[in-house]
Amino acid sequence: MNIVCIGGGPSGLYFALLMKRQNPDHEVTAVERNRPYDTFGWGVVFSDQTLGNLQAADPTSAAQILGAFNHWDDIEVNIRGAKVRSGGHGFCGIGRKRLLNILQKRCEEVGVKLVFETDVKDDADYPDADLIIASDGLNSRVRTRHAATYQPDIDTRDCRFVCSRPSRSRSKRPSTAGSRPMRIDSTKTPRPSSSRPPSASGAPPGSTRWRRRTRSRSARSCSRSTSMATR
Repeated sequence: MNIVCIGGGPSGLYFALLMKRQNPDHEVTAVERNRPYDTFGWGVVFSDQTLGNLQAADPTSAAQILGAFNHWDDIEVNIRGAKVRSGGHGFCGIGRKRLLNILQKRCEEVGVKLVFETDVKDDADYPDADLIIASDGLNSRVRTRHAATYQPDIDTRDCRFVCSRPSRSRSKRPSTAGSRPMRIDSTKTPRPSSSRPPSASGAPPGSTRWRRRTRSRSARSCSRSTSMATR
């Protein structure tokens, strides 16, 4: 099977990796518009359950991700002078660039073809593909082109983001009883890790106007295998 993933973010790379592992005879290509070490957006946070899913799906890449994360259990919310702490969450965070580089290297190890600096404008550019994965981000050109089929439901609202930050340097080992929690301060608005172009809606980077929910009929029947953002 000839498979093309349009978009080389975490979800596109991970899908390519798993498909190649499932059947080495598949010809799998991931096409990314940026360079290998470019990245836009936020860091990535996984729950302990997601980490377990990653270990079951591909132990090799999971071990590398586990070796690069920061882990915490307790979360402390500070809002309007009140402080609320809850525990037992089990989360870990990793830099987006580091995650991408781990997945890129692992894809190359199993034989996925990675193509960079190629901005795909139309899935029709790959007429020989048996399967095309539209992993080209929230404002996907491919999914927009086929909106009549996917029937997306987009609800845009004026939502506030919260800034989550550790109260001290996080250990790369699971937190233990008595460790200080991850702090969430609702009074701060975070900035992306690097500048990115304005969204299709015209909202500038850092704006509080974000697309809160995007789903389609086809997406409702599928679960994201890695719970990762596509871009």
